[in-house]
Amino acid sequence: MPRPAGNTRLKAARVAAGYQTQQTLADALNVGVRQVRRWESENPPSPHPEIAQALTRLLGQNLEALGFPASNVSQHAYERHGFSATVSPGTGLPAVPMSTASLQPSSVADDFAAVTRSHRRLYWSVAPTTLHPAVLSHAALGCALLPETAGQTRERAAAALAETWLLAARIEFFDLRDADRAQQTLVRALQAAGEACASLLGAAILAHSAFIPAWRGERDAALERMTAARTYARRGPACVTLLAWLDAVEAECETRCGSTRRALGLIQHAEDTFAAAAGATTNPEWLDWFNPVRLAAFKGNTQLKAGHLPQARETLQQALQSLNPSEDKQRTVVLGDLAAVEAAAGRPDEACRYAVQALDALECTWYAMGMDRIHEVRRALVAHQEEPSVRDLDDRLYGWSTAISALAR
Repeated sequence: MPRPAGNTRLKAARVAAGYQTQQTLADALNVGVRQVRRWESENPPSPHPEIAQALTRLLGQNLEALGFPASNVSQHAYERHGFSATVSPGTGLPAVPMSTASLQPSSVADDFAAVTRSHRRLYWSVAPTTLHPAVLSHAALGCALLPETAGQTRERAAAALAETWLLAARIEFFDLRDADRAQQTLVRALQAAGEACASLLGAAILAHSAFIPAWRGERDAALERMTAARTYARRGPACVTLLAWLDAVEAECETRCGSTRRALGLIQHAEDTFAAAAGATTNPEWLDWFNPVRLAAFKGNTQLKAGHLPQARETLQQALQSLNPSEDKQRTVVLGDLAAVEAAAGRPDEACRYAVQALDALECTWYAMGMDRIHEVRRALVAHQEEPSVRDLDDRLYGWSTAISALAR
């Protein structure tokens, strides 16, 4: 005799939601695996109302679609709790569907995340105006897929969507210099991270949001966001690199608001954090924008703003020598800061030499932050503008395209 197939609807929904075994679903529901076996049998008993709420929320389909006998009590109890809404409470994201329609397979989260990873790598070399539309289109796809997923599949898809929105916001703020748009995008990123229960990613998003008020000199608003970021970081698994980066971000905020002594203390704490880990750090895959060399770049900029020119020169030169060949964006920032050190030291020829090197790098990989550094250096050289080296810099800095861009700002 053929073996009964059992409740194939529940099995299919379980696998689609990312629960590959009966045990993983039982763990998620805090029930025994024997109970899940009974539900996947030929004649499944109806779950109790409280369990039904959790089961339908996790798997994204109502009880009838999951192969259970119609249960008005269970279904009505679920709807009274508001889980049949089309928007997840407090996130602004599409809710888990409550219909009889089939869900996307669990592989959809992996496929969506694979493109997210590719975009993350492309960020370091592809022009921002080229990459940004592709990232936004990918985010739109993620928003469309999310209502068609449930359970662990939905969490993984939401995490990849949060990272995609974060990448879009990074491009908007650091590359396109559109802080208002970046702020709106970061809200979407945080909503998706909340849907995924991704605390560390939430901390990174909140810390990025602190840059926006800091650039305007709004210290209290920036530090409030940093407090939130640190709170989220404590909720997730320990991550040395993230904790050190939070110190560096707060140091940048303090520097922008004129508190360089406090900033240098934060950077020292970040250095101590890295030293205590002795190189044994395990980072989330998405945390690819920070390491001890990037911390040295933060430190050199703060030393520059504090007027510690010899220390800043040494720190920045060491950072420049330690950068990987692929880190063109960071190289333009470090070269710009070295040029600023020499300009502040009254050495215009050396300042222009570093500035021209930065412009060479910008021709290969555009980075608005790097160009901002060059414009700051040029303003610092106004007393030397008749020097041949400064005029040569002007010839490089004010070609037709750059002049038009400057006028448009």
